[in-house]
Amino acid sequence: MIIPVKCFTCGKLVGDKWEEFAMRIKAGENASDVLDSLGVKRYCCRRMLLSNVEIVDEVLRFYEEAEKRKETLNFY
Repeated sequence: MIIPVKCFTCGKLVGDKWEEFAMRIKAGENASDVLDSLGVKRYCCRRMLLSNVEIVDEVLRFYEEAEKRKETLNFY
């Protein structure tokens, strides 16, 4: 899923904070400290960043497999 640009509830801009948030979480920082330092105070906005799941890589894998099947079928 692509991170939404704005919070669904209050409309605050949250999409621009995703890259730094994800990078710092992968580095091992505490999520609440990262959100506080990024200025994300409202729980609705925090939810937008905490609950986002990156499934683009998984979807892309299925697309690549479908393309391979098309090539195989066209080959015969």
